[in-house]
Amino acid sequence: MTARVLIIAGSDSGGGAGIQADIKAVTMLGGHAMTAVTAITAQNTLGVQGVHPVPTDMVIAQIDSVAADIGVDAVKIGMIGSAETAAAVAVRLTRPDLAQAAVVFDPVMVATSGSVLADDATIAAFKALLDRAMVATPNLPELAALGGEEAVLAHGCSLLVKGGHGEGETVIDRLLETGEGEVARWEAPRIDTISTHGTGCTLASAIATGLAQGMPLEPAVARARDFVRLALLDAPGLGSGHGPMGQQFVRNDGLFTGPALNQITLPANDYAVSVAFYKQLGLTQIVDSPGAEGVGGYARFEAANGVTLSIHVGDGAAGGAATYLESGALDAWVAYLARRGVPFEQMPKDEEWGWREARLSDPAGNRLCLYQAGEYRRYPPWRV
Repeated sequence: MTARVLIIAGSDSGGGAGIQADIKAVTMLGGHAMTAVTAITAQNTLGVQGVHPVPTDMVIAQIDSVAADIGVDAVKIGMIGSAETAAAVAVRLTRPDLAQAAVVFDPVMVATSGSVLADDATIAAFKALLDRAMVATPNLPELAALGGEEAVLAHGCSLLVKGGHGEGETVIDRLLETGEGEVARWEAPRIDTISTHGTGCTLASAIATGLAQGMPLEPAVARARDFVRLALLDAPGLGSGHGPMGQQFVRNDGLFTGPALNQITLPANDYAVSVAFYKQLGLTQIVDSPGAEGVGGYARFEAANGVTLSIHVGDGAAGGAATYLESGALDAWVAYLARRGVPFEQMPKDEEWGWREARLSDPAGNRLCLYQAGEYRRYPPWRV
């Protein structure tokens, strides 16, 4: 059954954050997005020009409407609008029809542009939402306003400390549990872009979608981070300020358990001739490694739907090929297959080009690679 995700958040007229970003994320990850709009905002990439809170009774009415008919597997809470609405939503989420839904709380206080979206009374009312949440996803300034790590964990929820507002070229995100401290962390190079409007909304909604689909919290966070990074890399560059992300362009990127067929490597005899041929077909070259003095060579191309194809000079006999099947849970998939007697020539291994790969052959001897690449399939550090 399709995962049903209820989004309780404000509307962004510029389409970069709020329920617009939430709907994009949930949809691209295979869920069904429903909304309870808490506020209407007039905003763009430069800032927020106006905020009109939706009356609390109407917010609750929206929740009641979808819960009674469609049902809810997970809830994502973003901009809440007012202290009154925060308190009412917290109570509503304890009723039997929503009591089993996983709740992801993104305590939105300030927009990317710097505009304030929650007053002191509303921030104080966040405590009731933290009591109901499965996980909270504040950025560093929001975490400080909530009293720090221990203050949030005291509510019994998990805490994802987002490092995007930190210093340095490496972004560190940390997942903490009450009584256990840090249980997982992710480190990745900072992406050089100002198209960051809606990152927090997108991350929280992506996590909620994973939880609604039955994923445990840690892999749901890992997949959500991959989705956000790809959406940042795919940003269309709209507006004059902090532009929207490119959620709509994240596709065929191994974000599901798989297998996903999205990469084939073909042997080649002449690097330049093969590159020219595939460019003539209309593919976009994204990796250009011609080899030394015409010996060897590897090139990767991207099709309009995000699928990639590579050529590799000297990699097998002309006319042969290597097919790549991607999974967002590679190790678990390979272990499952191995337990059932599938023979592997290479178990999952981290390769120097950033992919994690396992290798085998089919009964006819055709080469197969089961892999996990995240952003490095379409966006390797050396992308052309």
